[in-house]
Amino acid sequence: MTTTVTLEQEMNPWEAQAARFDFAARKLNLDEGLWKVLRSPSREIIVHFPVLLDNGKVELFTGYRVHHSVARGPGKGGIRYAPDVNLDEVRALASWMTWKCAVVNIPFGGAKGGVICDPKKLSQGELERITRRYTAEIMEFIGPEKDVPAPDVNTNEQTMAWIMDTYSMHMRQTVTSVVTGKPITMGGSRGRREATGRGIRVVCVEALRYLNMPVEGCRVVIQGFGNVGSNAAHLLMEMGCKIIGIAEYDGGLYNANGIDIHALVEYRERNSSIVGFRGAEAIESANLLTSVCDILIPAATENVITSRNAAKIQARIVCEGANGPTTAVADEILADKGIFIVPDILANAGGVTASYFEWVQDRQGYFWKEEMVNERLEEILKESFADVVHYAQTHDVNNRIAAYMLAIDRVAGVIRQRGFYA
Repeated sequence: MTTTVTLEQEMNPWEAQAARFDFAARKLNLDEGLWKVLRSPSREIIVHFPVLLDNGKVELFTGYRVHHSVARGPGKGGIRYAPDVNLDEVRALASWMTWKCAVVNIPFGGAKGGVICDPKKLSQGELERITRRYTAEIMEFIGPEKDVPAPDVNTNEQTMAWIMDTYSMHMRQTVTSVVTGKPITMGGSRGRREATGRGIRVVCVEALRYLNMPVEGCRVVIQGFGNVGSNAAHLLMEMGCKIIGIAEYDGGLYNANGIDIHALVEYRERNSSIVGFRGAEAIESANLLTSVCDILIPAATENVITSRNAAKIQARIVCEGANGPTTAVADEILADKGIFIVPDILANAGGVTASYFEWVQDRQGYFWKEEMVNERLEEILKESFADVVHYAQTHDVNNRIAAYMLAIDRVAGVIRQRGFYA
């Protein structure tokens, strides 16, 4: 997949998604009409809404909700709050959700949402008012059979509780299945919080086995120590891996003998940062990404591995815990180096798989034990890993393009069977 793009295009997540989609669709000989249908979102909602701030002033906020495809079921995707949220980002994330749900073969389509705001500058009351008004603005487009939001960057269980309550008040009945990632007391699922990290552990172990590499003593570097990165670190350490590096936005840690993740989690809870932890030496986070290791797990944000640093990556395996951490241009460089990629739409699909379990439990009114959640999660991700690797071998493509091809094939197949309403 030879690509010539500007740096701005490389860093645009929608452009990156589109480049990979086009390449995979071409490999599939996808019909031109279906190509057009699947390349574009089916619906883009932009809302501008006023919120009364604590100081008595009214501020106007902008929010987005994008449905990429709902051919296989209700839209599914998180809602993020950040100052830099933009439509291209939300479009890309919605499309990735379409492919992610299809790769793990769960009956959802792709959606995503966001509100332009800085949560660090807002009170709890202001965040609640923003959430409730945003929910009211997109009310007709969400619902258990339409689109099921979830937490994302700077949103959490409390945000989902506000959305569920606002929706329920308008429906005049409690509707727990309108969102996932809720508190367990409100219909949330056991195991949901750890699910993305657990899924990363599953696919990392499968990748090691596929490459005939030992799990015991495997050297792992993780970029990002939030919910996803910390849970992946904890679970991989329990499997016998050595977590030799942790990179965060404010600094990194390195210990060739392995970092005690339990102690680091406790330290971070006390200090709100990993900086200063005495069980490892301080190191620049950027240097950790290019350090020698067996597995590199970018588990924070988009566009971490780019044309600027891809040639320096020394990991044998890159397992993408974040959405879109590797640009399309960097993909080519990593492929030339023979690095084994576990792409984001497979690697971090544990979260949406557990969200599917939560949605099912809410609709049944019957809740599973955590062991059942974890067992079914592991089964789905192992099968999905095998499906992607098989596709890669059959079509002589890398794992990312194989994952896209598998997903596109599944979504296109459903659209062909449903036909086009006229």
